[in-house]
Amino acid sequence: MNLPGSESQASAMPIDRSFVALNRAATERMRALAARLTDAQLQHPVGEHWTVAITLAHIAFWERRALQALDLTQHDGAVNWPELDIFVNDVSLPLWAAVPPRAAAAIALETAEALDARLEAYPSALLQQLNDISPRLVVRALHRNEHLDEVDEAINSETLQ
Repeated sequence: MNLPGSESQASAMPIDRSFVALNRAATERMRALAARLTDAQLQHPVGEHWTVAITLAHIAFWERRALQALDLTQHDGAVNWPELDIFVNDVSLPLWAAVPPRAAAAIALETAEALDARLEAYPSALLQQLNDISPRLVVRALHRNEHLDEVDEAINSETLQ
């Protein structure tokens, strides 16, 4: 769906490209986490219904959604950010749980790397329009780090016990 006002010119101010380093750092953080965790730790609970692997599958899902929005926006030449049902996480939970843990980690990393590269090379005017809607659309590190913090907290609480 094209958002109201998305047909307008990009903001006069150029986009702050610091998101590139932030996104790369979050991807590297995810890579280090996936490399150091055992299979048992990938199954460790994170919150009431999630595991580390489900968290990584969740990240991969939302990264793929961002990639799709980039494709649609670039194709249309204007912001195209399709709405999703607010219950998508709950509906997707059984599917994410069915993904083998190492596969969840690999998918999350592959998708984050693809998204990092895509965002880095993305047309500035369209990137600015996406950023104007929400910096989380561009600074993917915000979403990644939120969940990686939860994973670290869950794993560290196990270690302390």
